[in-house]
Amino acid sequence: MTENEQLLAGVAAKAATTRPWGRPALPDPVGEDTVARAEAALGFRLPPLLADLYLRIGDGGFGPEYGLLPLFDSTPADEPAAVTQYLANRESVRDDPDWPWPEGVLPISHWGCAMYACVDCHSPQATVLLFEPNPGDPDQAWFVDAPGLADWLHTWLDGTGWYDVMDEDLKMTPWTEFRIRTAVNRMPTQ
Repeated sequence: MTENEQLLAGVAAKAATTRPWGRPALPDPVGEDTVARAEAALGFRLPPLLADLYLRIGDGGFGPEYGLLPLFDSTPADEPAAVTQYLANRESVRDDPDWPWPEGVLPISHWGCAMYACVDCHSPQATVLLFEPNPGDPDQAWFVDAPGLADWLHTWLDGTGWYDVMDEDLKMTPWTEFRIRTAVNRMPTQ
């Protein structure tokens, strides 16, 4: 069994026994057609491990805190899907050009208070980023949560994520590519 297979088995086992924030059941996995529709709407491919989570475990509803967002179709209707949230964030620069959303950074989990765990779909290891806008400065709102999606999932399985430990002295590494990734891909305002 490969490392990814072992990781997926661990995630599946924990997802089968835990319900973030009182969800009644784990949603069914999505089909290849849903992943293809999501990638077409996004304009980029999902990292293989992220696609496997949706294809093999469930359409969101598992993972740290509130759990992963549904991929493409929202159920329940008041929860945004990852693709919908990404497209809305990319479009929001028209209303507030000071808060551009970086191209290829897919929000996958809502932490509350406008914070999101996001996957950099353009990084080889699928870096997981924390978007924390509450200090009010877009240049200080992005942090590296985990060097890769596999690492992020391991911290959830092991109970060692920052959200589990709640260390007040924890200093997350700023994500330095924010301005580079938004300046080149900034959407024009009207």
